[in-house]
Amino acid sequence: MATFTKHSEDDEGLPHATKKTMADHLRKFEALFNMTPQRMRMIVEAFKESLEQGLAKNGQIVPMIPTYVFGWPSGKETGMYLAVDLGGTNLRVCLVKLEGGGKFEITQAKYRLSEEQKQEDGQRLFDFCAECLKAFIDSHQESGLIPKDEVLPLGFTFSYPCSQERIDHGVLIRWTKGFGAPNTEGHDVVEMFRKALAKNSVPASVVALTCDTTGTLIASHYVNPKTRIACIFGTGCNAAYMERVRDIPKIAELGIDPDTEMAINCEWGAFDSFEHENLPRTKYDQIIDETSNKPGEQAFEKLISGRYLGEILRLIICELIDEGVLFLGQNTYKIEIPYSLDTAFLSLMESDPTDELLMIIGIFSHFFALETTLAERQFFRALAKLVARRAARLSACGIAAIVSKMGYLEEGCAVGADGSLYNKYPKFADRIHEGLQDIFGEKGKNIVTYHAEDGSGIGSAIVAAMTKERKDANIYPNY
Repeated sequence: MATFTKHSEDDEGLPHATKKTMADHLRKFEALFNMTPQRMRMIVEAFKESLEQGLAKNGQIVPMIPTYVFGWPSGKETGMYLAVDLGGTNLRVCLVKLEGGGKFEITQAKYRLSEEQKQEDGQRLFDFCAECLKAFIDSHQESGLIPKDEVLPLGFTFSYPCSQERIDHGVLIRWTKGFGAPNTEGHDVVEMFRKALAKNSVPASVVALTCDTTGTLIASHYVNPKTRIACIFGTGCNAAYMERVRDIPKIAELGIDPDTEMAINCEWGAFDSFEHENLPRTKYDQIIDETSNKPGEQAFEKLISGRYLGEILRLIICELIDEGVLFLGQNTYKIEIPYSLDTAFLSLMESDPTDELLMIIGIFSHFFALETTLAERQFFRALAKLVARRAARLSACGIAAIVSKMGYLEEGCAVGADGSLYNKYPKFADRIHEGLQDIFGEKGKNIVTYHAEDGSGIGSAIVAAMTKERKDANIYPNY
């Protein structure tokens, strides 16, 4: 069997595509993935229309879920609150001491969830949550951090699709993130958690159920009152913002003062699902959609989330392998495995500043046993940039739709953003800002994204504090 060593452009041991061939292909992909400002503005208009439809009626593509979080935090919220976040990998328990003035202290612990726990009976899952919370409280009562004989209010972060009729209630519509615990879908998860708390004699009272995006909105505004929107750009994507009740026709019959504001959990990853009329889907996006576990759904998410960007690049590479352009004479089976090229690899490709693009050499040789030339490495980096830039510009379209709908452009606003893509992918935030300026012109500079506060910990606690204050004051106590 022949062995190949690294070689220069002048002394190639394998047949390789020329620089000119790679440049010709790159031009083709630039035409596919580039988005003009005009196209972006058209997407923004369609996005706005979808947001309006979701507010008007139930059962729309973008569901626009009312959260029963009324208005912004005052920043004066004080006291001790518990926060529990049932995530995809861990159970997180926090003790948050709100000190007012946008200040807080947080103490937390994480408990790993086993794959078995995600699939066993739902009540047993909530029993485990209660047991972990009890252990956390007991240890901090011993240290004197939590007073004994005190029942603390608790904010519960549960980022799975729920229908809510009030803030301390949520019927699970369907599990996501690999969970499949039976006897939970169609049940009120707050009631199940309360049952587990009572069984384990846990001195905590669930006052609010929220999702991580709504928590991020509230936590970010508590620290930075210019915040009007919160977004998550990670494995999934979502946004939340504050809407006037008079502009949420589907809850008109609740009799809430039309001037009151309520946080809306957009669940905007579903934008343009099923019909696919507005987003610029390439054949690679269509393959990802058709081979996914939910074809036709989450159309926006499939173009911009960290779960899919690496796969888009991998599909392009595989097509060029099939066309006899790349890796001739090499064994390419490893890169032909779906989802083997992680989005983290793309971020490494873009972060490597060296002329020889050493990071890309390492990725392809170590993970896929493939040799690359300089022309190929430059092509891969340019391709990674095209895919990630499109994702960021589409993310800007989502933000712009809310900004435009709410009239925030003139005065400007801050957008609290979180998630692995926003936090870790080089230039992702810069490309969102560039996209906003392409949509709005110079005024786009008035919309600034920044790294958000912790929504599932601090945000959840602040929501609990706001809810307790509201109900103590007898303001919409039934919601």
